[in-house]
Amino acid sequence: MNSFQKQRISELRGKGETYAAIAAELGVSVNTIKSFCRRQSIGKDVCPKCGLTLEHLPGKKPKRFCSPDCRKAWWTKHPEAVNRQKTYSFICLSCKKPFTAYNAKRKYCSRVCSARRASYG
Repeated sequence: MNSFQKQRISELRGKGETYAAIAAELGVSVNTIKSFCRRQSIGKDVCPKCGLTLEHLPGKKPKRFCSPDCRKAWWTKHPEAVNRQKTYSFICLSCKKPFTAYNAKRKYCSRVCSARRASYG
């Protein structure tokens, strides 16, 4: 990696760009970008939305955004970055209607159906 690439990585991470976006622009692997940023402590202490420096509390999880407003605005603008969970399809044991859920062990589509089924006991 040459000095131009190192400088460009610092600039782009400072603006909140993702490792993948930087790697695509510079033609370097994503893991190379991650390693470089980790070694140089680049891009970890800035809000990706507004660029303000973040203050981390000792013993707490490091902050990613400076405020709830920045967090909401950034996630609204970047829906592709949401790590969606797998959904499962089921048929409700009580009302027999199809439904989807994130929990793989669901049996009922709602609390009403669950209570109705439990009352039949």
